[in-house]
Amino acid sequence: MSVYTTLTLKEVQDFAAPYGLEAIDLIPIQGGIQNTNYFLVCEDKQYVLTVFEDMDEQAAGELVPVLEHLGDVGVAVPVPLSHSGKAIHSMKNKPAQIAPRLMGEHPMPSTLEQAEAIAVAQAQMHVALQDFPLERNFVRDHAYWYAVAREIKPTLNDADKALLSKLLGLYEALTAVYPDRPKGFIHSDLFRDNTLFDGNQLNGILDFYELNKDEFLFDIAITLNDFCTEYPSVELNEAKAVAFLNAYETVRPLTHDEKSCLELYLAMAAGRFWMMRLQVAQKNAAEGRTGGDILQKNPDEMRNMLIERLKFVTA
Repeated sequence: MSVYTTLTLKEVQDFAAPYGLEAIDLIPIQGGIQNTNYFLVCEDKQYVLTVFEDMDEQAAGELVPVLEHLGDVGVAVPVPLSHSGKAIHSMKNKPAQIAPRLMGEHPMPSTLEQAEAIAVAQAQMHVALQDFPLERNFVRDHAYWYAVAREIKPTLNDADKALLSKLLGLYEALTAVYPDRPKGFIHSDLFRDNTLFDGNQLNGILDFYELNKDEFLFDIAITLNDFCTEYPSVELNEAKAVAFLNAYETVRPLTHDEKSCLELYLAMAAGRFWMMRLQVAQKNAAEGRTGGDILQKNPDEMRNMLIERLKFVTA
């Protein structure tokens, strides 16, 4: 949610008018890395205006029925507004949308009860979207991340090349032994800064732009890593992790093979985001993206987490 596309209040007022909204202020949002987001302030309510930086209208629009479906089954998500029969319109030749602003705070750090709440919501999403009729051109499954790793590997130092090779080798070995790992649509980016809480009450899940058909276990590992880690330390809080998993299984029990691969997937999830952060840093450098409105997360945080998680993985 960095700001890559600069907008004026007049431009936004013109864009918002067909939705029946009268914008009186515009506030840039920092805190993410892919799309441009602003708080759109109206007289009695606030909204979020999103400009999609790397998606076309079709790809951005694919998410709308997903959010509508999740809203219908009771998951707290921001369902985009529509006018003229669709939710996605164009701003500065890029797809854009307006959605209600969900109120709350990112849990920094999370409580045990918040970890339980997000686990239940994540399991509800997995069940609701397992057979959802959607095919996305935007694919970031294991094949995609393996390609990213191959692309970035030559830029790493020798120690990091060895670390990455060890991770991928363990993945190939263990996943062949434990194949019963169910797939469906997953959030893929369900970190604490993509959630909003009022105390221990979950008020919203944000940023579905990484929605992808992949293993549920990857989604679990991504979220468990973040909600159950006591930053700046990268060690896992065992009590939170146990509570997270127990809460998740009240909705969707894990298979035996998922449980057998969990520790590996905690390492693999850290490895994926290590690669992603390195990829974003390289892209920002290549495109000259700089300034106070551009957030660039530290790749070393995920690298250090990967090293920590690998201590508990055996082939």
